Amino acid sequence: MSSDGVEQQIGFLLNDASRLLRLRIDAEAQRLGLTRSQWRVLLHLSNNEGISQSGLAEIIEVERMTLGRLIDRLEFAGWVRRRPDPDDRRVKRLYLAKDAEPTLREMLTITSQALETALAGLSPEDRRQMLARLVRIKANMNRGNAPPRDAPRDPK
Repeated sequence: MSSDGVEQQIGFLLNDASRLLRLRIDAEAQRLGLTRSQWRVLLHLSNNEGISQSGLAEIIEVERMTLGRLIDRLEFAGWVRRRPDPDDRRVKRLYLAKDAEPTLREMLTITSQALETALAGLSPEDRRQMLARLVRIKANMNRGNAPPRDAPRDPK
């Protein structure tokens, strides 16, 4: 650590900014009847329609059984549909149901508004630079830091 504690301050601020952003989005998601986990599933599914349950579990970094329970609830609510894979009947493919589209659009608007609040006062160039730096930080953290395959995963 440097003598002036800049690295520690950066770590605390990244964590706090992320936490505050999640809290704001979570409060709005809850108003719509969604948990953070359900919202994350819908968001990632909207970008990966037709993905298998195990593929989606890997993307959002949750155990397959945990995702299965989330999908059960979302399917019961009419927001997600499961279809058998045409090549492997054991595999289920996931799709957003039509009923999920208005809620998903509203959540995307909520997320956009929360991010705009978070980035208020930053110029477009400041935002581009921040994005580049955050991408670098993420790449640095991913480099050589993969947990062992049998390590417990963070269920988020």
